[in-house]
Amino acid sequence: MTNVPPPPVPTPDALAGLFRLDGRVAVVTGASSGLGDRFARVLHAAGARVVVAARRADRLQALCEELPGTLAVPCDVAVDADLERLVAATIEAHGRIDVLVNNAGIGEPMPAEDEPLDYWRHVVDVNLTGLFALSQLVGRQMLAQGGGSIVNIASILGLVASAPIKQASYAATKGAVVNLTRELAVQWARRGVRVNALAPGWFPSEMTTVMFSDEASITYLRRNCPMGRGGSFDELDGALLFLAGDASGYITGQTLVVDGGWTAR
Repeated sequence: MTNVPPPPVPTPDALAGLFRLDGRVAVVTGASSGLGDRFARVLHAAGARVVVAARRADRLQALCEELPGTLAVPCDVAVDADLERLVAATIEAHGRIDVLVNNAGIGEPMPAEDEPLDYWRHVVDVNLTGLFALSQLVGRQMLAQGGGSIVNIASILGLVASAPIKQASYAATKGAVVNLTRELAVQWARRGVRVNALAPGWFPSEMTTVMFSDEASITYLRRNCPMGRGGSFDELDGALLFLAGDASGYITGQTLVVDGGWTAR
């Protein structure tokens, strides 16, 4: 084997550029609050032209007023026509899609024996079927243009049980997202499209409001998380940019867990 000298060590600017997204087009679902709102802001700060999607149009509009150049597309990820309109509007405005952040998701705690099947099906429609349908639409575009990065927002509850919180449908769909990430990654790897997942631990959001406002729950979190606390929004920024951009250029099919050590116990 011929010895090939390693490339030169990059300059500080080149290293910083690995986390930049200047000129790239990024779509974020579930962007009207919580992690989705934060993801949109971080991608915008990294130079991306951001398209935000969610059901609450008023919140999307308010976000766009804070992020110049951002496009808002009201969208329910469980509605096929909405997803088609989201992709069409993005292509019309920007001509391409370079990054997709599949963040939209729902879930309410309840015992498995009491969970109505209609609710189970709705969670599957939003958290899994909608994610696949949008990945398929955007994936076709990325394959045609020769590359792109899809970041699926999974959860530690896709890797471990949610006990003592009871969330069968949420945990099941997030587990499915982890393996769907692997499948799409392997199918599209040779054609330039990378697919990875980000699995947050316990972070404050609309879905975890009760947990972070209840002293007993906070005590439980402090006692059981190896770092002794929940996460702060900014502690997902680097992981998101890593998966979205060039810093992870040789990484696909992986789930990056950001959980303060929760799943390492």
